[in-house]
Amino acid sequence: MSLRETTAILSEIGERIREGMEEKNHAREIALERSRHLIRFCATAIQAVHRGDWETAELHLAEAEKVATELLAETEAHPDIRSAGYTQDALKEYAEARLTYAFVRDIAPPSPSEILVDGAAYLNGLAEAASELRRSILDLIRRDQFSEAERLLALMDGVYGLLVTFDFPDMISGGLRRRVDSMRMVLERTRGDLTVALRQQNLQEALRRLESRLREDER
Repeated sequence: MSLRETTAILSEIGERIREGMEEKNHAREIALERSRHLIRFCATAIQAVHRGDWETAELHLAEAEKVATELLAETEAHPDIRSAGYTQDALKEYAEARLTYAFVRDIAPPSPSEILVDGAAYLNGLAEAASELRRSILDLIRRDQFSEAERLLALMDGVYGLLVTFDFPDMISGGLRRRVDSMRMVLERTRGDLTVALRQQNLQEALRRLESRLREDER
């Protein structure tokens, strides 16, 4: 085979490779953009949940669902881009936002298939959603809504009890163990805060009862 023929074959092969790489790079750029949009919608939705602004939360969750669907469709032909850190982080944030909304509103949490995420993204989102409940619990304590605060703390405890049973390497779990360790510390701090607040409430009630009895005795 002549040098010219060899060069021509290699040029054709190189062109096909170039086209494939250009297509993948385009898909990567789109995935990065979609991931940024998805994270932004999810963060705004979670903030709205903490404010009790359900209309805004639902609006941004709907936008997040749309972007997540587009992201998954656009990465279907590129499994390596779908499994890339930036894509999985965005999907994890989506799971976190959907689960946080469900927990605070006391409705059934969605399954992974309902929100189009895989198991690892779902579990990591679940860990972060449970940690987000600390903020809600502290807000409830400030408003003396202790029954609801206790419900959310029990939910945090239940989620932690579930997540500690997933003992898999990071490459399979997406770094779940680290998030569960962080969640445990959040859970313990929150339990301590609520315990102190409940004791203070019980003490105040006891003092009010004592004061009421003393006034009756004076009569």
